[in-house]
Amino acid sequence: MISIDYYSVEIPGLPLDSIISSVPLLITEEKHVLGDITLVFCTDNELLEINKKYLLHDFYTDIITFDFNVGKVVGGDLFISIDRVIDNANSLQISFDEELHRVCYHGVLHLLGYNDKTSDEISKMRSKENYYLTKLFHVKR
Repeated sequence: MISIDYYSVEIPGLPLDSIISSVPLLITEEKHVLGDITLVFCTDNELLEINKKYLLHDFYTDIITFDFNVGKVVGGDLFISIDRVIDNANSLQISFDEELHRVCYHGVLHLLGYNDKTSDEISKMRSKENYYLTKLFHVKR
């Protein structure tokens, strides 16, 4: 089950129905089972504090994923900075909704075991993100 939470303030206008309906399809296509996934929306500063406290990183990021998988059952908490999503969308000249879907899919792909530390991993992650954006969010590439 996918649940939605807000770190401090509810953010209006998020495309939650689309995210909630597409994430299970992504997980199923990757031959896993949907467990409990919580999407937590927050600000840059809130996510920075989480990054410092839990990962000992002192920089802004768009998402932090905490993995609670049990075997093939995918579960976890995805903390997403709406500030970063807005900035990324503006920089990439894409819609906020597309960038939010990309970030959510990115976090779920981490739960599925994909990483983005090396150039090969980054390339594979981007390819998967683009595939699911095209298939599930209907972005034309």
